[in-house]
Parts: sequence; structure tokens; C-alpha cells
Amino acid sequence: MRLVTYVNEGIEGASIAFKMNTYPEKGTSTIISDEYYPNHQAIDFYHHYKEDIALFAEMGFKCYRMSIGWSRIYPTGEEEIPNELGLKFYDNVFDECLKYNIEPIVTMSHYEMPLALSIKYQGFSNRIVMDCFIKYAETIFERYKNKVKYWLPFNEINSVVHSGYVNAGVFANNKTLIESATYHQMLASASVVKIAHEKYPNFKIGAMIGTSPAYPNSSKPEDNMAALKRGQTRDLYYAYVQLRGYIPEYKLVEFKKENVILPILDGDLELLKEGCCDFVAFSYYQTSVVAAAEKGMEKTSGNMGTFIFNPYLKKSEWGWQVDPLGLRYTLNLLYDRYHKPLFIAKNGLGAKDELTEDNKIHDPYRIEYYKEYIEAIKDAIVLDGVDVFGYTPWGCIDLISCSTGQISKRYGFIYVDVNDAGEVTLNRYKKDSFEWYKKVIASNGEDLG
Repeated sequence: MRLVTYVNEGIEGASIAFKMNTYPEKGTSTIISDEYYPNHQAIDFYHHYKEDIALFAEMGFKCYRMSIGWSRIYPTGEEEIPNELGLKFYDNVFDECLKYNIEPIVTMSHYEMPLALSIKYQGFSNRIVMDCFIKYAETIFERYKNKVKYWLPFNEINSVVHSGYVNAGVFANNKTLIESATYHQMLASASVVKIAHEKYPNFKIGAMIGTSPAYPNSSKPEDNMAALKRGQTRDLYYAYVQLRGYIPEYKLVEFKKENVILPILDGDLELLKEGCCDFVAFSYYQTSVVAAAEKGMEKTSGNMGTFIFNPYLKKSEWGWQVDPLGLRYTLNLLYDRYHKPLFIAKNGLGAKDELTEDNKIHDPYRIEYYKEYIEAIKDAIVLDGVDVFGYTPWGCIDLISCSTGQISKRYGFIYVDVNDAGEVTLNRYKKDSFEWYKKVIASNGEDLG
């Protein structure tokens, strides 16, 4: 039995334009019988949610970022009647959170959608799927209107440039399909914002993007322009539409140059203007370095891609570069550009943790990592005046890494006893970082000792 994991290859010429490499050559929409998929069981939150949420409460959580599985509510996406068992499960999860005064922050589609919609329609590239999503959104809005206030329609909506099959259900490397899918996702976001503002005035809807700010490789004007274009095309365009309500000029020029015609219908552009999100949510793991000519330059791994190596930064075991000051830089960049409250939805360190014979996990590297990043957040708030209203590290408990498909790449404050071969007890153990982060929360970030 072979372990199924994922390797993300670099995209050449990423500083200027993106080669559509969003669907793996050997990708399949079916389960291969003799393969082992770690994410199918994962950490079995379904049967352990009470135990896990109790541990979050012990740590002092004030909020918990989680997601709803769309296919648990509408298994094929096209049912007329939602699945009551799925709805009831999330009722139970939210009730458990609220019992401990933990505010749920809910992502509506986090790298998942009903598989049938991908196979039948090529995912969000078809407008029908956008309508299915809006129906799903209306269902969960009404069901959980008294339990959930903060919503994120899509996780890292800009990840479509390198993971169109994960992000938008598009099983093809085709720029027109990918851009159409993104367009329909942004329309869907605007639609649910408009529904929320009209029917549920207490709701707050956030635009969630993945960030990897681009530093120029040198002071050469060409490198600086390449970094500017990289930031626009990979990150900022997606936030721009959701927060300002229109497609920026540089993207329209790109579409014309590459013969991409968006499926714009009457009323669409007005909808984008009417459905601007209330806050900016984002993930931040590393910065990137960009050069006008990248060929032959040393590369290192990163979140869903590879990047030019930055000699001024440390690296994790998986090659992700550690840049706390880059988080302060990102907070300033986003707040200055959009001037809306910011929520850091993902930031964390993937590392190999060792469970000792007495069931302890000593992870000083994780504590040191978070100290530096929390200091950067404090500097952005105190020294720069940035409005940051939330921070949810990735992750609060061990889970399957999206970028590699492994559990051995661990992120949480809580250790889950499962390995990449599927050998499990599913027992939960507190890491040293658990007790440390408990003090951080209790002191509102003042005690980082």
C-alpha cells in the first residue's frame, strides 16, 4: 500500500505570468483501491470534537476558525433538500464552542466541494456551481444565524493560480477555465455578502487570501517591477475585487493579452460593487523573492510552490523560510491598501514532533517561532496603527498537511497519535507549546516568556 502525498512543483516565470499547472498529470477523480490516503481519516474530529473543543477551551481560546464540509450539507451539490444529519453535526459543534464562549469563525469552502460538481461541470468554471454555492450559503446562514457571526466564503481564494483542482474543482490546466472559475467564486462571494447584509446585519463576511509578499531580488528596476507584478497577479487582484468591488485595470490588460474572455452577464459588475467584504482575512507563512530572470537561481519550498532562496532568512524542516518581519510588512500592506480590519487566519510552523515514552512533546522550536510572529503583530498594532482583530495559528491541533498530505508535518499545540502509515490510537496529548500558548492568551499577548 502506497502513501498518497502531494508535491508542489515550482512555476517557472512566476514573477511575470503564471503557467497553468493547477491539475496534476496523474490526477484522478476516483479512489485507488490499493492506496492509503491519510486525509480520509485525518484526526477523526467527527468523533472527537467534544474532547478537542474542551482542550481549546482549556487553552483559553476566544475563537475557533473551522470550516463546514459543503458535501456534508449537499452531497452532490444539486439536492433540493439539505442533509439533516450534516446540519445537525455542525449544530453540535457550534453548541460545544458556545458552551465555552468560543466564537466560531467559519469558512464555507476550504479546499473542498461536492465532487459531483467538479466531474459534471468542471467546478466553478460553470456558473451553475456558483448558484449551487449560493444555495448552500443561504442554507447554513439561516440554520446557524444565532450561532455564527463571522464567515469566510472561500479559503485562500487566490490559490486557484496553482491549485485549480483543489480550490475551484477545475480538472484541467486551462487559463480560461481557471479565470472563469475565479470570477464565479468572486461573484459568489459578493452574492453571499449581499445576502448577509440584507438579511443578517450582525454577520461579518471576510475576504480570505493567501499571502506571500514579494521582495525584489535586487535594487535593479527590473526586479522591482517583477516583484510588483508578482504581488498583483498572485495575491492582490483577488482581494481587490472582493474588497473594492471591481476588476483592476492590470488584470483586464492581462485578460486581453492572453485572449481570456470572462463570462460576464448583465448585473454582474454591479453585484461585485454591492458585495464588498467587511474585513480582510489572510494566511501568512513566508515571504518570497522575485527576480526578472529567475533561471538558475537557488530555490526553496514554500506554501503551495517554490521560491527563490532568501539568504537572510531561516528555514523550517520543509524549507519554508521564516520571516516574522514579513508579517508586519504584510499587515501594513493590506491595511494601507484596503483600510479594513485584518484577521490573521493562518500562520504556523510545520515540524517533526517526537512523542516521548511518558507522552510528552517538547517543541521549543514552535514556541520560539510564535514568539517572533506575535511580536511582529504587536509592532504592527502599536507602532504602525494597523487594525488587527484576530489571530488563529495554523493549527490548534495536529492535522494532515495540505501541501504534502502528511501527518508527520505537524502544526498543532495538541499532538494526535497517528502516523503516515495509518497506525493510530487517535489519543490527544498536550505539547509544551500548549501550556505556553495558554499563558499568551491569558495575558493577551503580553507574556511571551
